[in-house]
Amino acid sequence: MNIPYLNPHIAVERLIKQLRAKGITSEEVLNALRNVPRHLFVDGAMYAQAYDDNALPIGGGQTISQPYVVALMTQLLDIDKDDKILEIGTGSGYQTAVLAQFSRRVYTIERNRDLGEASLKRLREMGYVNIVFKIGDGTRGWVQHAPYDRIIVTAGAPAVPAELGAQLAENGRMVIPVGDRSFQQLEVYTKDKSGIKKSIVDGGVVFVPLIGESGWKNS
Repeated sequence: MNIPYLNPHIAVERLIKQLRAKGITSEEVLNALRNVPRHLFVDGAMYAQAYDDNALPIGGGQTISQPYVVALMTQLLDIDKDDKILEIGTGSGYQTAVLAQFSRRVYTIERNRDLGEASLKRLREMGYVNIVFKIGDGTRGWVQHAPYDRIIVTAGAPAVPAELGAQLAENGRMVIPVGDRSFQQLEVYTKDKSGIKKSIVDGGVVFVPLIGESGWKNS
């Protein structure tokens, strides 16, 4: 197969410039996107589009998220290097790899076995050793390793699953898209001794639906 020419270094710097213009201010987040070769997470037919600021299909009705949304959600998490992160929706593994640049341990859950196992293989081949993976219903979280300092949900939920809130550590933070199946808003939850507080990020996002016991039904 003939793959269109792409210079990843030039392409990623163009992307970083676009992300800065859209309001991504964290140099740590921008450097994390520099360090993760997005072209390795897409099909060869999409190779030339890998550093466009767009979501791209990865098969099975799933997508690799738009780089701006990956950068924004990561920036909103405000990760410390000692944080333990739970990611709901491994997908291609791209967001997982970005998170792994920051954290001592990323726990990630994917419901689609074929997609998840392919992503884990890719991440292992890339040398990531601080990622713990399982196949399962992400709406239930991963209670065995709770609590988590940071939780990120990379699929659109009808509401925040109660079990994820319960698994968020004190002084923890969760970022999740909430809305209907076609349009969501990013919501940020912070937890302290007095309870959980919510804020909403201006602007809308579109994610694949969060399927599971406390999410959308698979129909």
